[in-house]
Amino acid sequence: MKTVTLSSPKGKWILASAVLTSSMAFIDGTALNVVLPSLQKNLGASGSDLFWILNAYLVMLASLMLIGGSLGDRLGHKKVFMYGTAIFIIGSAACGLSANAFHLILFRLLQGAGGAFMIPGSLSIISSSINSDERGKAIGTWSSFTTLVTLGGPVLGGALADIGLWRYIFFINVPIGIVALLILWRHVNEPLPAKNRPPLDILGAVAIGSALALITYGVLSSTSTGHNRWVSPVLLAAGIILVFVFILVEHRSDHPMMPLSLFSNISFSGANLLTFFLYAALSCGMLFLSLDLVQIQGYSQLQSGLAFLPFTLLVLSFAGYAGRLADKYGSRWFLTCGPFTSGIGLLLLSLQGQTNGPADYWTTFLPGMIIFGLGMAFTVAPLTSTVMGAVSAEYSGVASGINNAITRIANVLAYAMLGAFAVIIFSKSLNSQISTIPLSAVEKTQVLEQVGNLGNAKVPAAIRPTLKPIVTRAFHLSFIDAFKLLLRCAAMLVFSGGLIAFFTIRQTKS
Repeated sequence: MKTVTLSSPKGKWILASAVLTSSMAFIDGTALNVVLPSLQKNLGASGSDLFWILNAYLVMLASLMLIGGSLGDRLGHKKVFMYGTAIFIIGSAACGLSANAFHLILFRLLQGAGGAFMIPGSLSIISSSINSDERGKAIGTWSSFTTLVTLGGPVLGGALADIGLWRYIFFINVPIGIVALLILWRHVNEPLPAKNRPPLDILGAVAIGSALALITYGVLSSTSTGHNRWVSPVLLAAGIILVFVFILVEHRSDHPMMPLSLFSNISFSGANLLTFFLYAALSCGMLFLSLDLVQIQGYSQLQSGLAFLPFTLLVLSFAGYAGRLADKYGSRWFLTCGPFTSGIGLLLLSLQGQTNGPADYWTTFLPGMIIFGLGMAFTVAPLTSTVMGAVSAEYSGVASGINNAITRIANVLAYAMLGAFAVIIFSKSLNSQISTIPLSAVEKTQVLEQVGNLGNAKVPAAIRPTLKPIVTRAFHLSFIDAFKLLLRCAAMLVFSGGLIAFFTIRQTKS
């Protein structure tokens, strides 16, 4: 398909379809972070259920994303894009109707399958349709709007949760998706796929999907005790073996879903490695900061969402500008300094202990949020442009699929590993906290049974009334200990990503 200018009517429709569909896929994750307390209460979900509600979507997304990108390159991006959007709409409606945590986990899998075919199409259509001189600007604009909607998710989610309408986080995808389908149908031309289409890499998809599922479940099972303690290491070992099987399959395949030759480009490899560290840190930071604000600091869910507003506004204001500057001057310094700035913001956020609630926001969480957001604002668009610019147009779908899959894999492993780590730190701290409280052995056991609920831990009814406030404080202080350590881990991840970018990203200009 002949490329068009971004300012042309066709260019605007292409960008609109990409923004709408990507926004649907990204908004659910951040909105869910804020409404997890309501979801936990209304569906009776345990702490483990919460991580699976997040991970069911991400595991399916990550495992099918590569094949979604390959399908787009083979069958036409628009066709796969539209099918994925339709599946995502159906999955979203089913999630909104879920009666319990199990049903929600099940329908999140369906959502993830739709997203895996939908998300690669958005960047692929931009890369293959917009002329190269404006591609960075287009991706920057895409990053700005999708980030606005993504990070505006907490505000929307908080507002809906506070009035008991958290299910509309899912239902809202239905009208957005229908509008996107109409735009794609009426205004976006179908690129002609190659006549001799290679076969799909089904074996590779099965290998990587199974590997991610096993690793995720293995990590989430790592906190179990008793006769099931062997389950976690066995699952983790099986998952790691399957990762190597996947690499071997891709190496030997004539038509791999993830051509390993792409990684011979050092900028492509470095940018994807930075993506992994950056988005693992982002998902971890946003999840635990949301839980801390609502469950420990006393924010309403709407107030928690609004707490992320400075982050959102900074990314919206500067992402497009950063994309244009990266086109002009090269992306290396943006991808080095941006992550380091975000890491400093995360470190500042990790310093916050128990506060006096929203009234203290301006002097506690706001400074760190501003620095965190500023760093991300100058990273997201140059990072995406670097990935898409490192490959030829024929591999745009695969490149988008790889980068988006790495983002989801980072989310999966961050939620799973850091979630399990949070339980371990919370448990250790709680043991220390209650050692000074005059509880009986039975009462201590009952208190420790709440560890899996993290910040939503409830004081057991059998605890003496005079001790309940003390136990509540112990729960809060233990969660804060876990929160601080996890955000510092997230900061180390983005610092590592910045170093990787400095040594691997070539200083190219448009």
